[in-house]
Amino acid sequence: MVDTAFDPLPGAPAYGTRVPEGVPAMPPQMSWGAVLAGAVVALAIGLMLNALGTAIGATTVDATARATPSASTFGIGAAVWLGLANLIGLASGGYVAARLSGTADNTDGTLHGLAVWGTAFLISAILLGNLVSGIVSTAASGASSVVGGLASGTATAASAAGQQAAAQADGATIQRLVDRAQNALSGGGEPAAMTSDQRKAEIGGIVTRRITDGQLSAQDRDRLSALVAAEYGISAQDAQARVVQLEQRATAAARQAEETARRAADAAASGASMAGFGIFGVMLLGALAAILGARRGTRDLLRFNDRALVSRTHSA
Repeated sequence: MVDTAFDPLPGAPAYGTRVPEGVPAMPPQMSWGAVLAGAVVALAIGLMLNALGTAIGATTVDATARATPSASTFGIGAAVWLGLANLIGLASGGYVAARLSGTADNTDGTLHGLAVWGTAFLISAILLGNLVSGIVSTAASGASSVVGGLASGTATAASAAGQQAAAQADGATIQRLVDRAQNALSGGGEPAAMTSDQRKAEIGGIVTRRITDGQLSAQDRDRLSALVAAEYGISAQDAQARVVQLEQRATAAARQAEETARRAADAAASGASMAGFGIFGVMLLGALAAILGARRGTRDLLRFNDRALVSRTHSA
């Protein structure tokens, strides 16, 4: 008979026995130390290969002989190299994590590889975010200092000009300036009796309403025609023709601006879509590379020959 009490490996179940799934509970097989080591190795190898790619790309630049590759070729080559560098780094990191975990189960090794992939991408995102925020902060600080300097200089110049004007002007001069400004801004009178400044100010106000409201009322159109006729000394018919031409130009400009804005929005949406698909593809390929590296690094089980085991038990 076969001796079922024979135990080929210490702690293993007896030969021929069956254990229900989930009983007893197995201890956790996750090794975060191995995962962190694999992530560090993946980032280091990726950084090293990217530095090598930068050096190789710099050697292709020859400004003297004007033999530098085009921007599109250079960009495509850099993108391909960056992708390969990241794939090699993640595959190596997955291998290191699975090997250091000591697991002999392919599923455990695959999960260690995925953990390396996620950890490496999170660390890269954090480092990239800090770099971008640092650049933005530096640019904002420089812009604020420049704007502050300009504001300080403008305030100083305005103060000096104000003091000089106050020293040279008397009350009568200030009153004349105020009256002139009020006359320029006032409107609604007979166009022929108005000054040129008054007519131009009212024409500007009506044109502004046309731009903001999108159209002119019949009253504003008639008023604008009368103002144009009085300002440029032309007939009422010619003034109406100019007003119609002005409206047509304003409508065409508004349509062109709207079309330009729509094209810009479509381009931004297309760019965001392509960027999203690109990031998804890069991350998917990185996950596959980490899994392949982890499967390669998973330790092999030592398998015993069942017939030899039976023979040994019979002889016993």
